[in-house]
Amino acid sequence: MKYGLLIAGLLSTCALAATQTQAAASQIKSNYVASNYAKTKYPLVFAHGMGGWIRAGTDELGVDYWYQILPDLARNGANAWATRVSPFNTSEVRGEQLLQQVDEILAITGAPKVNLLGHSHGGHSIAYVSNVMPNKIASATAISSPLKGSPVADLIISAQGMPLEQPLVGLINFGSKAIVWAQQQDPNSLPHDALGAGKSLSQAGSKAFAQKYPLGMPKTSCGEGLAKENGVYFYSFSGNSTLTNVLDPDSLLAATGLLMQAPNDNDGLVSRCSAKYGKTVRDNYNWNHLDVINQFFGLRSIFAPDPVDVYRQHANRLKLQGL
Repeated sequence: MKYGLLIAGLLSTCALAATQTQAAASQIKSNYVASNYAKTKYPLVFAHGMGGWIRAGTDELGVDYWYQILPDLARNGANAWATRVSPFNTSEVRGEQLLQQVDEILAITGAPKVNLLGHSHGGHSIAYVSNVMPNKIASATAISSPLKGSPVADLIISAQGMPLEQPLVGLINFGSKAIVWAQQQDPNSLPHDALGAGKSLSQAGSKAFAQKYPLGMPKTSCGEGLAKENGVYFYSFSGNSTLTNVLDPDSLLAATGLLMQAPNDNDGLVSRCSAKYGKTVRDNYNWNHLDVINQFFGLRSIFAPDPVDVYRQHANRLKLQGL
């Protein structure tokens, strides 16, 4: 498959001198528009989580990270963009990569602002951009993001200084390059730092990050942040279930969920309280950490809402807010 086909006809490539990286954003389009229900004033810009991608594989056999979500938004009038950053790296490196792509999207669309949405570690990315250039951000929505860190990350970085450290770091960095390669990209076009990623998502690392980039961050252990701060509207939503469908490969999150400080109040990787950011839309969807992005292939509990519907409704919420 040719490079241009992978990104649905629109590629924006920028050089980031500080990290010697290239990053690309893709506009997700539809062959038809069924309604204007999700047509926000400003573009919707999505930031993937740790280990994430835009589209891995070919057009015929590949899979989108935001499975079925962005095409549905486009069909309902949204100007939707997916961004690509290092699968594994620090919050600030990934945030700077996202910032460069936001500037590219603003230049391409002519819009003065964007609406940011970030899943998991992507929540740190949108928090970084919202703090660095709030005048260009209309809203920021964190989706199941460990903004107070995750005990699972603490467990992983506990291998630092142990004989297991080097092979574990090497394996994760290799996997990070493989994810980039699967998107028909040069594996070395983005920097990879598994240990930096783990430290960023640790409880100590996330606390330091929140102090440095405070907009939207809650001031209490399980409270909400300000709904609007420095001209930016902040939102969050998340699930608090681990095992939602025994046929789903992400059932393994039931095991990681037991490592959490709140074993009955998390999505397998992120506790309900850690996911708080700005105004909480809802924090108890019957979803695990991957159900919230409709993975794998939409498998979830039969009693859970369809994530595709929830994103469409949130876009309409932003639209009605004038964003």
